[in-house]
Amino acid sequence: MSANSTYLQMFSTITGSGELRLELIEKPMPTPGPDQVVVKIEATPINPSDQGVMFGRADISAAQSSGAGNSRVLTAPVPSQGMPAMKARVDQALAVGNEGAGTVVATGDSELAKSLAGKVVAVMGGGMYAQYRCVDAAACLPLSEGQSAKDGASCFVNPLTALSMIETMKMEGHTALVHTAAASNLGQMLVRICQADGVELVNIVRKEEQAALLRSMGAKYVVDSSSGNFMAALTDAIHATGATLAFDATGGGTLASDILACMEAAAARTPGAYSIYGSVKHKQVYLYGNLDVSATVLQRAYGMAWGVGGWLLPNFLAKAGMEVAMRLRARVVRELKTTFASHYTNELSLAEALDADTVRQYYGKHTGEKFLICPQK
Repeated sequence: MSANSTYLQMFSTITGSGELRLELIEKPMPTPGPDQVVVKIEATPINPSDQGVMFGRADISAAQSSGAGNSRVLTAPVPSQGMPAMKARVDQALAVGNEGAGTVVATGDSELAKSLAGKVVAVMGGGMYAQYRCVDAAACLPLSEGQSAKDGASCFVNPLTALSMIETMKMEGHTALVHTAAASNLGQMLVRICQADGVELVNIVRKEEQAALLRSMGAKYVVDSSSGNFMAALTDAIHATGATLAFDATGGGTLASDILACMEAAAARTPGAYSIYGSVKHKQVYLYGNLDVSATVLQRAYGMAWGVGGWLLPNFLAKAGMEVAMRLRARVVRELKTTFASHYTNELSLAEALDADTVRQYYGKHTGEKFLICPQK
């Protein structure tokens, strides 16, 4: 255990006056309970899902930093129209960071807790943008020999999401997938999983260079939404694969509706009895991200056998059960440096993650860019 009596942790507050305040707060070093461990956090990624808590509805283009080092504070205005959505969290200091990895430096007295002493573990427990974190021993995923904290920092959110998409497909009776924002770290993992598991995958990207990246990985069906023939190309790919399930990371706009329309058009190519209610095969799009914060627009041109809904990893794992969750976690560890390898654009200290210019870089959520916080840096 560290000789330090305190540690630093990042907290986000939205004040009643309409200001975001992101800062490092000194906390007393935790003492683990019987079934708990203290992890010295060495690496923790900045995922899009983290930024919702970090920034809320703040205008990051107007963000400013004050102070230096560990005393640095990031502030940004929250537009008045965004404050109603923030009502439940006003004036509350929220710990941020969904997942991370590090070394167990103290344990409780239970057999499971003591078995983790000195091990490098990955954790998905919230509040991970911290130098130390006290968590339940059962929440830890021990890494294998030769796997570092940086290797394991992102082994929950993206890997388990990608694997759970395949599980959802099987559970709901679909046979192929459509995925948007497909050149992201998660999207690249999904390409590798589908290749290994023999699942047909249609990848939707926004730029030709992203399409080229996926094709270089061996992706068979890649469609560029910025091209003039997007709808025709997407319909061709869906017809070829038979995909009737899609996962959309953008959330807003017409993309979900466009995907359903192309699924309906693809189904119409197969001869069958005409029905004014469209194809009988159910078509489903799950929104699992919010890269586009505008309204989700549905232009209902795809019969009546369709659905659009939200999809969240913790909810799926709770529904799937412990046996499925443990099977997926075991696969992640086995393939951590291959299928589930993550690549980072930059590594930041906790204080550097509060620099306004740096925040604007990672807030952009550019495809292929991923930032890692190293709290011990």
